[in-house]
Amino acid sequence: MDAQKQRVLVVDDEEQIVEVIKAYLEREGYYVISAYNGQEALDIFEKEKIDFIVLDLMLPDVLGEEVCKRIRVKSQVPILMLTAKVEEVDRIYGLNIGADDYMMKPFSPKELVARIKAIFRRFGSEVVKAEIIEFNNGDLAIDFDRMEIKKQGKLTNVTPKEFEIVALFAKHPGKVFTRENLIAEVLGYDFEGYDRAIDAHIKNIRHKIEDEQMKYIKTVYGIGYKFMGD
Repeated sequence: MDAQKQRVLVVDDEEQIVEVIKAYLEREGYYVISAYNGQEALDIFEKEKIDFIVLDLMLPDVLGEEVCKRIRVKSQVPILMLTAKVEEVDRIYGLNIGADDYMMKPFSPKELVARIKAIFRRFGSEVVKAEIIEFNNGDLAIDFDRMEIKKQGKLTNVTPKEFEIVALFAKHPGKVFTRENLIAEVLGYDFEGYDRAIDAHIKNIRHKIEDEQMKYIKTVYGIGYKFMGD
């Protein structure tokens, strides 16, 4: 095994789907680790260094949503969910518990690989030149090199996607971003009008970085959001 290869954990109880995804990812130079149920995925994640997770929701033991929630307690690793659920509320729930992306089954393996590559590019790119930016006398600190956010000196457990949104806001304090702007800049693919995904991410971010004294993200009604911080 090449230690420099990015390591992708593929979790699905359908062996054929796992093998197809594995073949496409290995062709692109990734190292793939397979799991066929939720508990196996959690055990592997505890023992192995994982850079990305492709996670089916409908697993036979521990459901994908629960696997995602348990991983999010301790890690910000990017998670792309595979789901046969078509309801918008199910997709919003997946984003609320920490998924960075999702694809509906049946899916195109080529598109799956393209999305994984895009997420790796965004997470691996330099966001701004300054390594750390602080707001309101250190109440909020954004470490771009480590991709970490601290609230009153304590590390917050933001997901990679949430970090990207806060980083974009921090680069342009006071600028109004429409939902479409945020989708284009951060999510990086066509949601086919599903702009409530942004609202779900903003709700999570507010819960993690705001309090009664400090409100950072202001809703601009009918337009979108802007970041307020000194």
